[in-house]
Amino acid sequence: MKLAYQAYDRGGKTVRDTIEAGSRSEASELLRRQGLFVTDMHEAGTRVAPGKGKRKLGLKGGRMKNLAMFTRQLYVLSSTGTPITESLAALERQTRDARWKGVIADLRRGVEQGEPISQAMAHHNECFDEVYRSLIAAGETGGKLSPMLDRLSQLVSKQLKTRSSLIGALVYPALLLFVSGAVLIAMLTFVLPRFAVLFETLDMELPPLTKILMALSYALRTYWWAILIGLGVLGGGVFFYVRSAAGVRALETVLIRLPMFGAMIRGFITARIVRLLGVLVDSYVPLLDALDLTKAAASNHHYAALIDRAKEAVTRGEPMSDAFSDERLISPSVFEAIRSGESTGQVSVMMLNMAEFMDEENEVVLKTLTSILEPLILVGLGVVVGAVALSMFLPLFDLTAQTGAG
Repeated sequence: MKLAYQAYDRGGKTVRDTIEAGSRSEASELLRRQGLFVTDMHEAGTRVAPGKGKRKLGLKGGRMKNLAMFTRQLYVLSSTGTPITESLAALERQTRDARWKGVIADLRRGVEQGEPISQAMAHHNECFDEVYRSLIAAGETGGKLSPMLDRLSQLVSKQLKTRSSLIGALVYPALLLFVSGAVLIAMLTFVLPRFAVLFETLDMELPPLTKILMALSYALRTYWWAILIGLGVLGGGVFFYVRSAAGVRALETVLIRLPMFGAMIRGFITARIVRLLGVLVDSYVPLLDALDLTKAAASNHHYAALIDRAKEAVTRGEPMSDAFSDERLISPSVFEAIRSGESTGQVSVMMLNMAEFMDEENEVVLKTLTSILEPLILVGLGVVVGAVALSMFLPLFDLTAQTGAG
């Protein structure tokens, strides 16, 4: 059987090649004897195209929680000297999530058959992405798996905290918008029609605002099916567009250029990139490989292009910081920190410190924006409800005025 593999040598350099062996475990053993530590192995010619058939754990909150707990517990067990197979068996016994328990069981069987744990994880790339596996492989290569698990645990916990902060901050504004829409629809479909009967009975001239809302109420009650079909078609079109390559690029561009939230989104993406790159470099992953892995984890094509420019600069022997001087994507403080780290030989330290600082800054910005957004939504809801109420009572006021004059 011909197998294609990706591995790290003892110097931390990435090696990609093929090998003839009877099984994966036999191939792993042969490569280990050559001083190679496998991170990915599959039958030659069956590799999945990049971006297809893969799901990163970070995309699902439940999976990320499982990964954070798994990494932390595996670190605790390995730091006490527990063999990796026994550690995995213990985690398998105490895991309640059936799917995650199956993943851990498969990892345990792979390790028992002689596979490095990084290679066993490669069979579950929907749970362990390339960055995670590469750091595990680097820890195995240097004989420092336990410290690497500690670092990975902190990295995943940071990502989980960031995700939770974003979701928590957006729940209340989203709830307010939903309530606002529900209140408006209820007033247009149930309250206004009752007043419409009264106004027709009185046979009086209605103000322009009342006429507009009456027409809107009539259209909503009469042509609701057409409105639903239109919204469905529009929603489906938007859904399929944002799933296309052009739609993804357009959405990513819009998100980082939003008036209030664009700066915050750029800050979160920058912090993620800087932290990943800092952790990879500090783990002795070669810089070009670290940039490749960071690019794969970048969630925006503008930042992926920026990392490509950094790779080109490093290949030409130029400072990596030159590529991070784009103020449209990277704040000047980050650029200065990376440049300072290059001049002092402390790039990873400066990146990790900057990531911590940016996390704190992003949390403050997120809280500030949500504290501003919530009253704005409430004011908007008040204005809309007030306008609807005014449109209903204005004709009554006019009628009262006419009656008094008569």
